[in-house]
Amino acid sequence: MQPATEATVMGDFSDVGFKSHGVTSTFRKRDGKFFVETDGPDGRLAEFEIAYTFGADPLQQYLVSFPRGRYQALSIAWDTRPEAVGGQRWFHLYPDETIDHRDPLHWTKLRQNWNLMCAECHSTALEKGFDGELDGYDTKWSEIDVACEACHGPGSRHFAWAETEEGNRPAQNGLTVDLSDDDGGSWVMDMETGLSKRSPVRSSRMEIETCARCHARRSPQQADYRHGQVLLETHRPAFLTEPLYFADGQISEEVYVYGSFLQSRMYQLGVTCKDCHDPHALAVRGDGNSVCAACHLPEKFDSTSHHHHPPGSAGTMCVECHMPARTYMVVDPRRDHSFRVPRPDLSLEIGVPNACNGCHRDRDPAWAREAVVRWYGEDVPPQYGEALAAARRAAPSAGRGLERLAGDAELPAIVRATALSMMAAFPSRGAGTAVAEARRDPDPLVRLGAVESTERLAPEERHQFVVPLLRDPVRAVRTEAARLLASVPRELFTPQQTAALEEGITEFRDAQLRNADWPESHLNLGNLHLAQGERLQARRAFETAIRVDPDFAGAYVNLADLFRVEGMDDEGEALLRQALERLPDEPALHHALGLTLVRQRRTQEALPELARAAALQPGEPRYSYVHGVALQSTGDLQGAAAVFTVAIERHPYDRDLLLALAHVHRELENWSTAVDYARRLTEVDTENPEARRFLAELEAHLER
Repeated sequence: MQPATEATVMGDFSDVGFKSHGVTSTFRKRDGKFFVETDGPDGRLAEFEIAYTFGADPLQQYLVSFPRGRYQALSIAWDTRPEAVGGQRWFHLYPDETIDHRDPLHWTKLRQNWNLMCAECHSTALEKGFDGELDGYDTKWSEIDVACEACHGPGSRHFAWAETEEGNRPAQNGLTVDLSDDDGGSWVMDMETGLSKRSPVRSSRMEIETCARCHARRSPQQADYRHGQVLLETHRPAFLTEPLYFADGQISEEVYVYGSFLQSRMYQLGVTCKDCHDPHALAVRGDGNSVCAACHLPEKFDSTSHHHHPPGSAGTMCVECHMPARTYMVVDPRRDHSFRVPRPDLSLEIGVPNACNGCHRDRDPAWAREAVVRWYGEDVPPQYGEALAAARRAAPSAGRGLERLAGDAELPAIVRATALSMMAAFPSRGAGTAVAEARRDPDPLVRLGAVESTERLAPEERHQFVVPLLRDPVRAVRTEAARLLASVPRELFTPQQTAALEEGITEFRDAQLRNADWPESHLNLGNLHLAQGERLQARRAFETAIRVDPDFAGAYVNLADLFRVEGMDDEGEALLRQALERLPDEPALHHALGLTLVRQRRTQEALPELARAAALQPGEPRYSYVHGVALQSTGDLQGAAAVFTVAIERHPYDRDLLLALAHVHRELENWSTAVDYARRLTEVDTENPEARRFLAELEAHLER
């Protein structure tokens, strides 16, 4: 990030135009300043001065100053790559989407706000300075870009050390956080395996935790960042969930390295970021395969017998097979850091991408699998992708697969944490055992996953599992425990537990207020108030979320549901219709409005809203289920059956859809079809006695 000057601006501002999304934007220079004429917050063309440049390679964005201390990032960026490879041009960051001033992704909206979305990781010692009353910022930094203190902490003692005469300097260099190896460790090549091993085994993860503050998909939880802490003390990283990651843990959306690196065998063995990257030169430590050769014997791995590709071809490069790249922001390829073995067999089984077909786009995964088997044999190592994919589909075996992952101490912590968090949808005795064990795990990520797994348990069970974690040494675990216990009756708590809960709730509130410029924070606060029976405070929080971001659908939905609880469906309907004027393609709003109309016995008016929600988001089975039930309630059994049938093809293991199909076909007197769906339900929901009884009733009728 730099002030926009002749020396820093890389884009063409020579009065050139660029047309995208029906708008022609013009970039010009005047009196040593830089301007863009483009569509503003009202959709009209207006001229805006460029305040700062943002980035340099492979693209440069531009920040515009808005009232109340806000800086907005233009969605039109300059491609800084050489012209020979397609660069030196203006381009839109969302070329395949229709973005106008009403869209939440428009450059003038919250999600393109520098203060909120970018600043923490691109400046040093940043103070965001958001003022909720003024709805504005007084953002400050010690240095405009990423400098020494961003990683090493306050540098006054190091500065004093540097100014001391060399012969009189103390051994310690005065850095608040010294990220150099101080354990005397080194990597020694094992000539038999061709792999290096570190001796002694690395005991500190401080370097990776420091890098992860910005190189992770995470949400800030605490303003008072202190260098050297574990990441979860101040930030909460994302698990391997959709749509961020594919089922096998490969990167899908932009997740910034940390979550993929934690999955790697290299991380488990003690490799850190600076083993491959020079953090001060901003470059990898060598060219081509030489980076990998530091720990992987070239005679064994950089050879045709290993990679089976012609010399000089892309397939001889380690990163092409073990670090496949995905491109973000149109021109910016980012490599997956899980360092995985290419698995075209998983592409065939669960539909994930693989490195082979990433290059050989004219071939299919079956061809790639045959090649891999021919070169390396049939044996493949176990992979957690199958179990996570089954859980995403809600397959019958999913619960047992998640239990296996959660209990396998050899697996990466982020995989186990993800499995635990997904167990909330698959409660069982085995899941309870896995959660009880995970509460004592040394890795805070696993403990956080254990807390999340209790989301759907009855209050008494949640109390039993979660209370011990109210005193967890890591903030993210404590605050999640407090959130989930807030709705548990207080009479279940001892005085000591109550005190711990109140402290945790305070920390949770503080974490949300840390992000008071983000609407989800106020949604979380509103839900917390509801859990504690504080409806008025909940309403105020939801209304604040809408004020912070009028394009945030979740706040409208929750506020309308609060109106339902208070018997004010008329106000809820008006609110949802107001929201749909801003967000006409938001499925959650159509669904909520449909439910509101059904409660008012206006089912015929509700049907188009419910149908619209299901059409806009076919990946959400609940929308199709409710639409079908509404049709069924009007007597349109054929229409309901058609909706359920289409939905079950997408979600073959959904229990509600299977039960609904069995019921509707019973009403249609399609007895054999009803039996088929009821039988499928018992196969999916094996521990449900009601499903077995229903199947027995249908089978008995069929036999008559």
